[in-house]
Amino acid sequence: MRAAVTADGLCDICATERARTGGTAGHLAPPAPAPASAPAYGYPAAPAVAPPQLASPVGLSRAVVVLLGAVIAADIFALAAGANVYGLMSDVLAEDFGAFTDADLDRADWLYAGSGVAQLVALLAAAVVFIIWFVRVRKNAGVFAPDRHRMGPGWAIGSWFVPFGNFWLPRRVAGDIWAASTQDEPDGSRRPVSYALVNAWWAAWVCTLLLGRYGSRMYDQAEEADAVREAAGVLFAADLVDVLAAVLAILFVRKLTRMQHLKATQGPLAPAPPL
Repeated sequence: MRAAVTADGLCDICATERARTGGTAGHLAPPAPAPASAPAYGYPAAPAVAPPQLASPVGLSRAVVVLLGAVIAADIFALAAGANVYGLMSDVLAEDFGAFTDADLDRADWLYAGSGVAQLVALLAAAVVFIIWFVRVRKNAGVFAPDRHRMGPGWAIGSWFVPFGNFWLPRRVAGDIWAASTQDEPDGSRRPVSYALVNAWWAAWVCTLLLGRYGSRMYDQAEEADAVREAAGVLFAADLVDVLAAVLAILFVRKLTRMQHLKATQGPLAPAPPL
């Protein structure tokens, strides 16, 4: 049999439940109110964003100049190797077989291939450091004049890897950096900007890209002596233009670095000319 519960027992149960729940028996205690300082939707407070700061591009610019010098040295090596191939093919076409031997042909082919490897290694090394420097000066230019840029800072890297777009997008980024890094007139007005050096460097770079790709395709497909000589001539022109592009790139890097250094140390306004 189930044991009977007396009235006194019920009172004891009610008292125990009231003490446990903090309210009347059979009802839940009301929930505690949320603290006044708790956010309404539980979102954490936004962290403070540090203001952008300038970083010196001088050290990187020196590394870029050294590596561009290595590119020029590799181009000169390729020019010598290409001239050798061109001369040997001219002797073959003239049927002057006493002017060379099979060993000379093998050596010329080996030297030409080696010069291409040297050019590739030097170009890759210079390109990596150049892009790092390019990102640095783009960030500085964003601090100097954030309203003078048509493309975001990420394009300082991405513009080089867009198919077909890499023929003009890096030039647009470089032009905006160049304009933002120019000191204004002493009265605060914007100084006219000359893009002659930027345009000359970029035109030479695009020209050497096009000539190099065209000449390499010709050389790979050449089977006769006249085709090899013609391809070697195109590649010789491409290497000459590449030397010019590397020299102009050195001037561009040095000039832009100097412009940013002056603007960072002397302020956004150019010094007034002496009376």
